[in-house]
Amino acid sequence: MAKSIASYWNALSPEHHHQWQAIPGLEGVAEELTLSLDPQSGEYTRLTRFYPGADTAEFGGKSHAYPEEVFIVSGRLYDQAFDLWLETGHYASRPPGEVHGPFHTDIGCIVLEISFPDRAVIEPSLP
Repeated sequence: MAKSIASYWNALSPEHHHQWQAIPGLEGVAEELTLSLDPQSGEYTRLTRFYPGADTAEFGGKSHAYPEEVFIVSGRLYDQAFDLWLETGHYASRPPGEVHGPFHTDIGCIVLEISFPDRAVIEPSLP
């Protein structure tokens, strides 16, 4: 199966605001909008919107067993793991296991994420 497809539409238009979903555990901090999903592989493309003043410090940094790409669409986001303000236009292609976050933003931020769970790197278990 392949990722879902859609004709052109403006995901940032106010008429589509109702399609954004609160991220469990981050209610009032961030929300997401899935743009494309392959239910078989788990591969997805989504937007994550961090509200002005959002701070994920209580959750610490995180990593994934799979690669992911991120692009800052608008605003800015501080990534504590890299001690770096990510501004509009910043891009990263993260390898499996790379720690990122926690994050905070003063003005808010929208991030495009493309994730590849089907390419997870599984660490061999010890005998």
